[in-house]
Amino acid sequence: MITGARLDHVAFGVESLHGAAEFLAGTLGGAPHEGGPGPGYTGAQWRFANGARLELIEPLGADGFLHRFIRAKGPGIHHVTFIVPKLELAARAAEALGYEVVGYSDAYPSWKECFLHPKQALGIVVQMVEKSDTPDAGNTWGADFAFPQVKRASSQARIVALRMSAPSREAAMKQWSELLGGELAEPTPDVLEFRWKSSPIDLVVEIDSSLPPGPKHVEVGVDGEVTLPTDPNPSLGTRFVATAP
Repeated sequence: MITGARLDHVAFGVESLHGAAEFLAGTLGGAPHEGGPGPGYTGAQWRFANGARLELIEPLGADGFLHRFIRAKGPGIHHVTFIVPKLELAARAAEALGYEVVGYSDAYPSWKECFLHPKQALGIVVQMVEKSDTPDAGNTWGADFAFPQVKRASSQARIVALRMSAPSREAAMKQWSELLGGELAEPTPDVLEFRWKSSPIDLVVEIDSSLPPGPKHVEVGVDGEVTLPTDPNPSLGTRFVATAP
């Protein structure tokens, strides 16, 4: 197990930051947090009432991983990011459980990362990051990013959970608990809810072998002023479902 891991944010691959920001800020009231360019994308994060953050990544350049993702699937949830105390130890823990670690990079002191491929990681990219405040020339993210100009909703939502599906309880427990240290909250035979200390976002997994593994929708806490559509938001390719207060 990776001791001290926590779920940091959920990221969406989108065709346009502005189009998706219309929903995150204009409907859900998200506040700009930070953003900047990355390898093959431009990204930005919005913060919500409970401190949870959602990230948008838009393709940059002629072609790349995000272009391929959107061509194959359309916009949608691309990855979840976990902050880990030590990246090297996290990678070893993953490999010890049979996962193939890809994209390992420790070039920048402020942001060291590696990934688990969705084919092995229950239908979603899992990013593991060792983060520090050490300044370096390679970190181009910051609060001074030019966010899309969107009028924010007066009421700010809470991002409660990412709901996913998995083919078996054993597969879900291996990834989210045995590897990443999620604590089970009120499990039932068909639904497992994982929580991480200091993380406002939970991960709820429905056990269903008839469905492909992967993200299903985002659970959102809203007040009476916000009405969420029943269909997936077209800019984010994802349903946002209101939860009970």
